[in-house]
Amino acid sequence: MPRSMTGYGRAVKTYDTREITVELKAVNHRFFEFSARTPRQYVFLEDRLKKLLSAEINRGKVEAYVSVSESADPSETVEPNISVIGSYVDALRSIKDSIGVADDLSLSHLLRIPDAFTVKKTEEDEEAIWQEVKATAEEALSGFIAMRETEGKKLGGDIILKLDEIESDVNKVSERSEEATRAYRERLYNKLREVLEDKNIDEQRILTEAAIFADKTAVDEEIVRLRSHISQYRGLLELDEPIGKRLDFLIQEFNREVNTIGSKCSDLEITKLVLEMKAAIEKIREQIQNIE
Repeated sequence: MPRSMTGYGRAVKTYDTREITVELKAVNHRFFEFSARTPRQYVFLEDRLKKLLSAEINRGKVEAYVSVSESADPSETVEPNISVIGSYVDALRSIKDSIGVADDLSLSHLLRIPDAFTVKKTEEDEEAIWQEVKATAEEALSGFIAMRETEGKKLGGDIILKLDEIESDVNKVSERSEEATRAYRERLYNKLREVLEDKNIDEQRILTEAAIFADKTAVDEEIVRLRSHISQYRGLLELDEPIGKRLDFLIQEFNREVNTIGSKCSDLEITKLVLEMKAAIEKIREQIQNIE
């Protein structure tokens, strides 16, 4: 089953003190391209996320958004600078009598003392945070892949319809090619009768000329190859793996064979069929630009 390169997935999970949100978005791209937006203190997550996603995503421009909300921050502690506070208190009390003020120092006054308290941040456990982000990302990835598969199924169905159209036109070209050779032989015969004004025309000459025409306009090989390409295309669409690059290569072969048929045959009906096949091929080409 083909997968679309367009996808979206989102997951939110709550742990002891953290709520983690992971969003995944992807659009078309020839290769796997990854970018991430994470809180500054969690930039170490980016490489791990890239490795996790690249194992499941073959092509596409993927963006990951990670947010971490802390209900409390156990990594920060506030500690008093006892020596600094003590020095300020001693200094204030030493001048109490000289300026005649009351000793009304309280805890609220201590908050105004510069550098009275120090905020210390302890190192977080990166592995523990990663395991939480990983579990959230895997849930988002599951939804992301499901969306890609749903879109890919629609794309595959559209491609199958176009393949059916091309196959029908190929069969018509095969039939019309034989009719065109017979028609040419009849036109040649009538032309020679008109020129020679004689019913005793060299039948062998007619057959020889018709054979030369048939050889120049023969499209049997192109038809065989087109039918083979159609069969291969259908087989690829059944695979449960990335197939976009192979589909893209094979559709170029379709186009090459159809162009050859168009250049060999001057028959108006075949020319019309060639144009129809080229239109269907172009539609398929547009569809596979969005297949992983």
